[in-house]
Amino acid sequence: MKDLMRIKCLISQDIETLLNQQIKKEAHSSSLYLAMSSWCDQNGFDFSADYFLKQSEEERVHQLKLFKYVLDMGGNAISPEVTGIKTDFAGFREVFEDALEAEIAITQSFKNLAAKCHKEQDFVTMEFLNWFLKEQREEEYKARRALELFEVIGEEGTGRWEIDKHVNKITYSEA
Repeated sequence: MKDLMRIKCLISQDIETLLNQQIKKEAHSSSLYLAMSSWCDQNGFDFSADYFLKQSEEERVHQLKLFKYVLDMGGNAISPEVTGIKTDFAGFREVFEDALEAEIAITQSFKNLAAKCHKEQDFVTMEFLNWFLKEQREEEYKARRALELFEVIGEEGTGRWEIDKHVNKITYSEA
């Protein structure tokens, strides 16, 4: 029966495995952003706490979108266990450095998944992944711009307060 079910699955076992790994990475990102939100809140950076809370929600949406896709394709989507989340940061800037590193890693993971789809000629999954690749362009842009605020504004005096105020105002436009 299991072999019959695999025949009905529209994605290969390798692609399903990679998608489930991506689901776990999105869950990890969501939890990491929650930890960042909490750290910012505890340290008086209210706007950044809100920014990271929204980022966490967005990563959760990505996780669920991938989860549903695996199910829709006849695969076995796995609800991941998330452990090892960093909860303490040396400073305000480190939070944003870690956020950018996390987004770069997620982008690379999607690129690897897309490369596997291309190799297998899984054009249906490739088309599905295009949305995520486009989304990662925005995510990396926003993370870079947030980190650039530390250089533009500086951290001295009221600098951190100014950075905190500007984080939620960062937007991305394709045009």
